[in-house]
Amino acid sequence: MASPRRSVEGRPLGASVSSNTSNPGSPAHGGGSSGRFEFQSLLSSRAAGVDPTSARLRASESPVHRRGSFPVAAAGSSQAPPPSLPEEDRMDLNPSFLGIALRSLLAIDLWLSKKLGVCAGESSSWGSVRPLMKLLEISGHGITWLLGTLYCLCRSDSWAGREVLMNLLFALLLDLLVVALIKGLVRRPRPAHNQMDMFVTLSVDKYSFPSGHATRASLVSRFILKHLVLAIPLRVLVVLWAFILGLSRVMLGRHNVTDVAFGFFLGYMQYSIVDYCWLSPHNAPVLFILWNQQ
Repeated sequence: MASPRRSVEGRPLGASVSSNTSNPGSPAHGGGSSGRFEFQSLLSSRAAGVDPTSARLRASESPVHRRGSFPVAAAGSSQAPPPSLPEEDRMDLNPSFLGIALRSLLAIDLWLSKKLGVCAGESSSWGSVRPLMKLLEISGHGITWLLGTLYCLCRSDSWAGREVLMNLLFALLLDLLVVALIKGLVRRPRPAHNQMDMFVTLSVDKYSFPSGHATRASLVSRFILKHLVLAIPLRVLVVLWAFILGLSRVMLGRHNVTDVAFGFFLGYMQYSIVDYCWLSPHNAPVLFILWNQQ
């Protein structure tokens, strides 16, 4: 008669089954599952040639067997509130109407300036007109007007002519001072499509707001129309020169539209200051006497 099948330990298979069913701590009841897993890890470590003691130590130190491996917040403990962000890092979820209007105006200004910059380079759509625009740029430069005014002042032989030219020189110096001060405060960069090939630049000329050529054109044209007796065609030519000079600043890519528009307004207001502080032999006699001695 064939012998009953036996288990690996030499006991009958039925006995092992009955003992497992009767033992409440057996793997069948779930009480010895951790021991069986540890026994299997020891067998695998022995087959791999690893020390069983170190393998058991690593198994006990694993994150699964380690208690308190995940931090648990204590009951009733209040967490500290997160630190508030700085004012400049906060997102303005409810912008004001003025802020929206300014951003929209800036976007329109940049878009329109780029569209009108048709002479910004030789490869532009109107690149062939660029030399003419640069010649017009020289006609409105500060050095050109300062040298011309000084030359006419030296050649003048009448008190009335010297008075007008003296005040024109004062207006040009005031314009250079005010424009340089505003450019240094605002520090708005020139348009990206601009080429820095301007005629005789200073340190503040790398900034764009306001346009010095536009302020000078507005100031000089108003000064000439006020103090010189000209025919109507010449008066129209002076106004056209001022307007085309301001437009050429945008076409050359030197300035944005708002730079030129504010420059026209600033030059117009500067003449009001010059007219209010008008220099004459009565309120500035020392200045005229020193000039006559030279």
